[in-house]
This record gives sequence, structure tokens and C-alpha cells, in this order.
Amino acid sequence: MTTASSPATPDYDLAIVGAGPVGLALAGWLARRSATQHASIALIDAREPAASASDPRAIAVSHGSRVLLDTLAWPVDATPIEHIHVSQRGHFGRTLIDRDEHDVAALGYVVRYGSLMQALAGAVRGTRVDWLTSTTARAPQQDADGVTLTLDGPQGEHTLRARVVINAEGGLFHEQQADTTKHRRDYGQTALVGTVTVSAPRPNVAWERFTHEGPLALLPLGGPRQAEYALVWCCTPDEAARRAALPDDAFLRELGGAFGERMGEFVAIAGRASFPLGLNAAQTLVSGRVAIVGNAAQTLHPVAGQGLNLGLRDAHTLVDTLSAQGFEATALATFNARRALDRRFTIGATDTLARLFTIDAGPLPLLRGAALTALEFVPPLKKLIARQMMFGQRN
Repeated sequence: MTTASSPATPDYDLAIVGAGPVGLALAGWLARRSATQHASIALIDAREPAASASDPRAIAVSHGSRVLLDTLAWPVDATPIEHIHVSQRGHFGRTLIDRDEHDVAALGYVVRYGSLMQALAGAVRGTRVDWLTSTTARAPQQDADGVTLTLDGPQGEHTLRARVVINAEGGLFHEQQADTTKHRRDYGQTALVGTVTVSAPRPNVAWERFTHEGPLALLPLGGPRQAEYALVWCCTPDEAARRAALPDDAFLRELGGAFGERMGEFVAIAGRASFPLGLNAAQTLVSGRVAIVGNAAQTLHPVAGQGLNLGLRDAHTLVDTLSAQGFEATALATFNARRALDRRFTIGATDTLARLFTIDAGPLPLLRGAALTALEFVPPLKKLIARQMMFGQRN
């Protein structure tokens, strides 16, 4: 890896804007493929690599994403999810998904964001990728042969030209993404997150409990006695603000009331934070020689933990396509077509779950309970759903 320190603007085959997990994985995969390992690649990011190393946020990585990342890098402190328990509060119905039903070591993994970033950054270091840190990109200008970016970095404003540009950073190029982003929804929910400790842990079990306010998820993090879990508690903005202001003991009592006693009592919480929930997904990933992936392409409700996994699948397919067709607009068009089915299904399913499981009126709770229970008696259907969560729709 080299770090740019001058305003020189060499031509690149590819410029990647954003060095989050998806941008790093994209750069790392391209640098290791035999067809693209000698390509000139610029990785542009507004942050320094060390800035994310201590980020304690927990994220869910599917088994399918683990398979993809095993070719590149994997954090050593990932906690496997071997079982998933799904239920709804105040109504009958539940289903259990077990790794043994699907012949995999784990259904997924829970990793700290900082650990994943460190592992992926380590995989990019030592490659031919030019990593331009503390640098922002804006105003991409396309022509028949490439894209020119205006950069603002330690040496001031300058330009960079690449045959293809991939935006993997949410919030960039607003003026050009506005026309492609058509799937938008405000769920009227806020997610409360943190790390909780329980008195009677169930190691390697992930919990998804649907309440009338929204889903409540607990993801295993390991820790002393395997008793730490990542909490994602979705509720109304007013309730989120009220709960965020509660003392720890009062917060934990309310959490226990919502979740139940399946893991004893909640005895501690750390790192409480909150963020609003909405859907913002691009209908198309490509405009000429510019493509979007990761947070630039979608932000999803956390109900099924699919946001990062969808981004990694997009990035891996992009690597396959660029390796086969080169750094051309036609390759990006092929990539866009190949990803349409999986994206439509994953985004649609996540949006439906986020809305359907917050309606507590009429026959819906009964129908949901019947559906959850039916999954236990229709193994092929349960396997189909689990494989979608792990692998998405195959290209």
C-alpha cells in the first residue's frame, strides 16, 4: 500500500471512494485476482485507517459473507451464531433455525466493526492499491473514456482521473444519485443499541423478538462467561428518547419486560446509542462509468441484518465482472443486471418484515404467529429462508 502525499494526478484503472468494509473488501479482492492484480487502483477516504480500529459497534455477517471474506481477511474475535430464535411478544408463534439443519459451521457471525476494519485494512496493505487518506472526493465528471474526480486532501484541491469510479461511501455525489434512488421510507422508528450482559447466557444463540414497536434483537458477543450480547431495540422515536435518558437499572428492567426471561436478568449495559431507521435504496447501481455499492447503494432496516451482507455480495460480483470484462462501462452495465434479482428480493423482504411486524391490529398477530409456527413443520420453506439470509439470491 502507498499513501498519496502530493497533488500529482496519475491515471488509474479504478478509483474507489470510501474505505469502509465494502470499499476495503472491493479493493482487496481486486488486488488479489489474477486478472486485476496489476491494475492501478486508488482508494480514497476522508478518514485515517486508525480512526475505525476502536469502533465497538457489533455487526452481523452471514455465513455466505464469511465464505467470501475468507479469501481476503477475517477478524479473530468473531462470535459464531449457531442458532436463531424468532418469536413475537404477547402472541403465540416461534421458530428456531439451527446450523445443523443447513450443514454449516455457523449461520452467521457477530463481529466488532473495528475488528473487521482492521482485518480488511491489513489485507489491503502491501498491495498495489494507492490509499489516499484524509481526502474527500466530489463532482465526478464523465466522458467517453473515463471519469475525473475533484479531490481535496492534505495538499489541497486537485483532480484524479480513472477509467471507472466506484462510490462505496454513503452521502457522496448527491446530485447524481438523486435520480437513481427511488426506494425510500421513514419507518418512524429509532434503534437503541448497546452491549448488554445477562445472568443466564445461551452461548451462540441469536434472538429476534418482534414487539408492537418494532423488532428487538440480541446477538451473541462472547465475553466473560459468554454473557455479552449486542442489543438492537427498535421503538418509536419518543420511546427511544425516553429510554435513552433512563438510568441503567431502569433501562434494563424495561428491556427485561420486552424480551422476557429466556436468559435470566439483564444485569449491565454499556455503550448506549441511538439512530433513526429508514430505507434508502438505489434502483440502479450504475450510471455510465460510475457505480455505487455499500452505503452509497442502500441503507436498510436492521431487522434481518442484511445491509452489509448485500453490499459485500454486490462488491464480489463487481470484482467478478471487472475481472472478466475489464474496466469499462459495459462491465458496469453487466454488473448492474447481474445484481438486480438479489437486490430486489433482499431489499423488498427486509422492507416487508420491518413494516409487517410492527402492526398489532386485527388478525395480523395471529397470522404472523401461524406463519412462524408453520415454519417448524415445513422444513423446506425454513431452509429456503435461511439460505436466503446466508447467501442471497445467486447470480
